[in-house]
Amino acid sequence: MTSSSFQFDVSVVIVSFNTRDLLRECLQSVFRESGSLRVQVIVVDNASTDGSPEMVAQEFPEVLLMRSDVNLGFGPANNLGFRSADGRYFVLLNSDAFLTEGSLQRSVAHMDANPGAGLGGGRLTGRDGSLQPSARMFPTVAGDLLVLSGLAARFPRSRFFGRADRTWASPMEAAEIDWVPGAYSIIRAEALESVGYFDPRFFLYYEEVDLCKRIKNAGYSIWYWPDIVVVHIGGESSRQVRSLQLSRTGTQLTLWRMRSMLLYYRKHHGLFAWLTMAVEAVWYWLRSQRRRWSRNPDRRASARADRYLISIMNQAWRDTRGGRCSPEQPW
Repeated sequence: MTSSSFQFDVSVVIVSFNTRDLLRECLQSVFRESGSLRVQVIVVDNASTDGSPEMVAQEFPEVLLMRSDVNLGFGPANNLGFRSADGRYFVLLNSDAFLTEGSLQRSVAHMDANPGAGLGGGRLTGRDGSLQPSARMFPTVAGDLLVLSGLAARFPRSRFFGRADRTWASPMEAAEIDWVPGAYSIIRAEALESVGYFDPRFFLYYEEVDLCKRIKNAGYSIWYWPDIVVVHIGGESSRQVRSLQLSRTGTQLTLWRMRSMLLYYRKHHGLFAWLTMAVEAVWYWLRSQRRRWSRNPDRRASARADRYLISIMNQAWRDTRGGRCSPEQPW
């Protein structure tokens, strides 16, 4: 299709869930950076209770606002927005992410200059300029073990140990990669139509990994462009999962991550879904054995947390029937 076949240059799809003030700042950044581009902005609200949709309707009447009565999750909510999008490129933007000067213009320019690119991403930073993982490689059982063991963090400059997040590479160099986080990405409309939208079985986590894998399998490339800078405030949920806290929220997010991991591995690697579960469960068990007899009460508490994580892993296996199906949504 030619560019004249589309009503807009870019359709920006933002999924929102109880992030009213951040969403306002996000939308302000989109309109500020639209420039001469024809930009369509779509907000899909996932049953927020903080007044987010009312704020959008009142302060941004030009936005196409779609309200869901239930939390659809990340992928299905974006799919709802995709169905009303009419841009030659679709931009996914988290409600807690903000475009910086020239970021949208550069995104379109890069995609125009690389017709084989199906999806691209930029350099994610915190408000303080700290770098966030932005150019990533597809998960593997070996890579997951390197992250779990702490070796990836200990040897970030190693191409072997640091391969999952490409920590060995300069963040200032453009590169063809495997996938980019869903906080910001630009997708060629034809590529998305070719491979289909997000797999609705993923409620949260791994949905963007799965989409990028399908886009690459279809013959398109995935790119990281460091001159596209997007400020991303998120990370609290993922930090909570990584620190393995056993709060109600942390437990829920850990279960969701494990479910999605099993769904992803079963879909793309078959029986490796069992292997990745076994590797993670064995790692937690070994770590708990090492810590359980410690005189340090914090280490003993960590040992109990590890044993509990094994039970969550087993629950995820049961919930997904070994990665074969997704539990009833919303999770």
